[in-house]
Amino acid sequence: MTGKAPALVIMTGLKMIIRHLRLVEYARELDVVPIMVFSAGGDLKRLRELTGQPDHPLSGLGELWPVPDSTVGGVLGSVQDLLERYDVRGVLSCGEYFVEPAAALADVLGLPGPGWSAAASSRNKLLQRYALPDHSPGWRVIHPSARSSVAGLELPWNGPLVVKPVGRMSSSGVRQLASAADLAAAVGGYPADETLLIEQRVVGAEFSVESLVQGGEPRWSGITGKSTNEDGGGTFVEMSHTIPPVGLPAADAAELTKVNAEVLRRLEVRDAITHAEYRVGDRGVTLMEVALRVPGDGISVLWHLATGASMEERIVDLAIGRDVSYPEPVRRGRHVYLDHPHGTLVDVRADGTPVSWTTRDERWPRLHATDRDAPPRSCAVLVSKVPGDELGTIADSDARSASVLVDAPLDADIDEVTAAACDGVEIIVG
Repeated sequence: MTGKAPALVIMTGLKMIIRHLRLVEYARELDVVPIMVFSAGGDLKRLRELTGQPDHPLSGLGELWPVPDSTVGGVLGSVQDLLERYDVRGVLSCGEYFVEPAAALADVLGLPGPGWSAAASSRNKLLQRYALPDHSPGWRVIHPSARSSVAGLELPWNGPLVVKPVGRMSSSGVRQLASAADLAAAVGGYPADETLLIEQRVVGAEFSVESLVQGGEPRWSGITGKSTNEDGGGTFVEMSHTIPPVGLPAADAAELTKVNAEVLRRLEVRDAITHAEYRVGDRGVTLMEVALRVPGDGISVLWHLATGASMEERIVDLAIGRDVSYPEPVRRGRHVYLDHPHGTLVDVRADGTPVSWTTRDERWPRLHATDRDAPPRSCAVLVSKVPGDELGTIADSDARSASVLVDAPLDADIDEVTAAACDGVEIIVG
């Protein structure tokens, strides 16, 4: 016995933790003190205010622990006192920025975690291409020093291609080009020090596979159907998620699950929730990217609505070494982002569905699963912007403004349910 309180280190930021407040609540239910490690700066004052509000779930945090930045050195160089004060039982990253330092700290403490090498690969698209060439599209890397020769670059494929910065998130900087002839003009629009991937454009339906990996083996995997705004321009912003997907052939589902397991094995993922994105087309299953973190947008909420089981509870269980399992969906859920008029946001109104201003109120709504045969529901309207924000072209995930969460029995027409819910929402701009 150490005499120290058992603790769970949650590395995250305010924007992410408000989506996954169950992490804090569940840790407390297990008599483990949740400690939030975050980058010092603008969030500190507001986090202190929220932890002081008894009715806010963040009041369950045992401590706020600011660090200089989300690098491995910035974190590990700032948590010595934390480790001396608490008996740390688990470490996890909620969101992308802290994936690598969380994995590094778990490794040096001998705790469950994804593994430092796997975490580093998950944070860099180029490393994933080198590690998994047989599951990747055709690709070439353009180092900043080689940009002057891009005009004469010969690619081993013809036709459309995609430009991706290797280290960004949220579809930022991802652009579709008609051919290599457009490359020289396109790369000039990126920061001079940014390494770029040039990839063959893969045509096909997009899916993600979420997995709970423990001891190096997927204990559970589930598939999410997706749509993007790629047909309306040169960007690839995700605009909807559906769990389970509609109309996915059993053979394709089996191949997605098989390829995903192979990807995770090759990256040597040890203990983690994973979120990998794929395209399924004429060439089979092609890996777009893999992340070792909780899935983005409302995907974890959708899994809860579809199964009745909390994804956040399983993430905590993984971090502290409790056995994990997860049930199969008994309902279908969809999270869809709305197109919006351009202008200054004034208000968002909905007929019969609660509107949650998630950024302004700094919490996502608490949604509850229902019986498998219960009628379809419009569960929530989520607004990620605040009045006064400018709404324009949706070129990346951060440009989206409002979305709708629905669920329904598996045999219901989810398209009709979604359309009815979206028709009742009005985004007002000035």
